[in-house]
Amino acid sequence: MRVLVIGSGAREHALALAASHDPAVTALACAPGNAGIAAMAEQLAVDVADPSAIAELAGGWQADLVVIGPEVPLVAGAADAVRKAGIACFGPSADAARIEGSKSFAKDVMAAARVPTAHSEIVDNPAHLDAALGRFGPTWVVKDDGLAGGKGVVVTPDVDLARKHAMTLLDGGHPVLLESYLDGPEASLFCLVDGRTVVPLLPAQDFKRVGDGDAGPNTGGMGAYAPLPWASPGLVDDIVRTIVRPVVDELAARDTPFSGLLYTGLALTSSGPQVIEFNCRFGDPETQAVLALLGTPLPGLLHATATGRLAEHPPLEWAEGAAVTVVLAADGYPGLPRTGDVITGAEAEGVLHAGTRRREDGAVVSHGGRVLAVVGTGEDLEAARQQAYQRVDKVHLLGAHHRTDIALRAARGEVAVPAG
Repeated sequence: MRVLVIGSGAREHALALAASHDPAVTALACAPGNAGIAAMAEQLAVDVADPSAIAELAGGWQADLVVIGPEVPLVAGAADAVRKAGIACFGPSADAARIEGSKSFAKDVMAAARVPTAHSEIVDNPAHLDAALGRFGPTWVVKDDGLAGGKGVVVTPDVDLARKHAMTLLDGGHPVLLESYLDGPEASLFCLVDGRTVVPLLPAQDFKRVGDGDAGPNTGGMGAYAPLPWASPGLVDDIVRTIVRPVVDELAARDTPFSGLLYTGLALTSSGPQVIEFNCRFGDPETQAVLALLGTPLPGLLHATATGRLAEHPPLEWAEGAAVTVVLAADGYPGLPRTGDVITGAEAEGVLHAGTRRREDGAVVSHGGRVLAVVGTGEDLEAARQQAYQRVDKVHLLGAHHRTDIALRAARGEVAVPAG
């Protein structure tokens, strides 16, 4: 099988790494890739926002399977273009990808499917903002209605800060989604979906805030761990039954069947799981932790999903233990990051590249905000944490920063779902 991965982050590095371990894969390429992916896959140039360019590249390279990592090409219709070219593609259509591309669309789908989620209101006129803010709080959740790379959300007890963020979005022509605040720990559940069949992966938890103790602004994600030792044994089945399957069925009923990876971001509240958001692709950095534990060959699994044969696939196999991912970010992130600095130790085991490139002199340098994702595994979360942070300590990038508390509270047994 010839596999082409689209994207350039640590998520795509994790996908490519999993594909490189499968002897069924006879050729592997990534477009545009990064310095780490280049060690295991052919790198190809492409504009990820151009669906026709992706389809043309896939055809010219004679791909048997295209795996689209980021949300931007999916929302733009890249999967449609690839499938129209007669090539199997892992990723939803543009219509189905609206589950991430438009939060108002996602809310409409959830309402029709009777899926539990936060109360919300769309504001598209600054004149209506203050009245709308008055209907929420005392903790305000303000979101960009469109794609924002995980950084269009502000959760704050300060109404003035909430208003400032909302006005920034509105002034930029972006409708604002206001939501009620949900209590309880957050969780991420990835589900493979081929239109009808739903196969869940391990649940994970990510860390959005930039600083230890969940301080500072939201980011694209500073770390993650899997599985969730504090979750009830039936949690995944409950989420699939009450949330994922109803949404998948509703999309199918709208003649927009979802095929690919449906990401459900949840708050595990005192009244049960409630949806924070849906994404139309593998999440980053949770993917790095989840795939580190997957024993089933990934390419065949993704191909079965892409071709509507997921129900025929054998049950998934998972390694025992846990995995922890720690993101190493550039100085300045999540604001304007410093780039172009040499990275040492970036080619070690467990180090996945995100924002990197290789200079003409062969040095690996920073080329983005989230630069590396460092993965550790172990018999439990504490052992996985130790390995992850030992590996982080061996990497050097001038001015880089990372959280030191990824999975710490869970390892200590301090995370729990609030009682109903």
